Amino acid sequence: MKRPAGKQITVAVTGMNARADNPGPGLAVARCLRESGIPLRIIGLGYDALDPGLYSDYCDAGYLLPYPGAGEEAVLARLTALRAEEKINIIIPCLDSELPIFIALAPQLAALGLRALLPDEAQLTARDKSRLTELAERAGVSTPETRRVSDTGFFAEAEAEGFAYPFFVKGPYYDAQLVYNAAEGAGAFRRLVAAWGTPILVQRCVIGEEVNLTALGDGEGGLIGAVMMKKRALTDKGKGWAGITVHDEGLLVLAQAVVKALSWRGPLEVEALRDREGRHHLIEINPRFPAWIYLSAAAGRNLPAMLVARLLNEPAPPLPPPPTGMMFIRTAHEIIVPLAAFESVMMTGRTSGEFR
Repeated sequence: MKRPAGKQITVAVTGMNARADNPGPGLAVARCLRESGIPLRIIGLGYDALDPGLYSDYCDAGYLLPYPGAGEEAVLARLTALRAEEKINIIIPCLDSELPIFIALAPQLAALGLRALLPDEAQLTARDKSRLTELAERAGVSTPETRRVSDTGFFAEAEAEGFAYPFFVKGPYYDAQLVYNAAEGAGAFRRLVAAWGTPILVQRCVIGEEVNLTALGDGEGGLIGAVMMKKRALTDKGKGWAGITVHDEGLLVLAQAVVKALSWRGPLEVEALRDREGRHHLIEINPRFPAWIYLSAAAGRNLPAMLVARLLNEPAPPLPPPPTGMMFIRTAHEIIVPLAAFESVMMTGRTSGEFR
């Protein structure tokens, strides 16, 4: 889709939640787009009236979406109305849990004129945490053994089954906890089921340093605009509170192999561990931009802007190597919201520039 002459492009971005210890990526994506220099109208989409990004200056307006659990019909009806009201051209989903429904609705969204850079259902399923071992074998990379767990009884028998403590207990979409004994394991299992549902996974612990990569997959096995980072400080949920750009050739090779095996299309984050011998082990593939995506803009590779340009069929400029040593430190600050804006979101599901 080439940019219509003289016509403003409107981009909708989901994931406007911004908890300090576990923020959604949407606000950082909107920040990248706002500072890209591309003349855009940016619409923030959230699921709760307390999602701070709905009221941020990075967005020109904010709207609530029905939760994915409401079903395809409800989500499509809301997006159809928003397309008509805001003339949205592009949508960037930023949450793992909403991707299945956006992928299922892709033909209908395209028919509405809503463009998105998304994987297909097979690609999304193949990178699922529960299928990481199969994917690693296809890609020829290493990954710690991962198993599905259906009940808390596993944790009492784990060591007898050769699954030595400590190891990670992971939810299907988000969240992981390192557990050191059966009691901690059972507690983590119950907490994650309550928060995220099933399946719950356990993954062997590899001692090493975590390194992450974010990029775009071109849908043909190629990796575009890779930016790599090493976490320097973590929240209690293991999320990066500070990180620094690096160049890690082993991580890049691993990510290229995985993206080629998947023929991945769209944004992604590859999480890996580099062990004490310098070997890299695939830990997770997140099917969207990470919360630290603004670091890509600081490194000269504004990936959300590159995604928009790609959907507009604009030529990609040459990409210089991203500089190493660019550091982010996350902060929490208050967004001041007129009560009328909050009430508008609560009652009508929208806010707009009149309250900004």
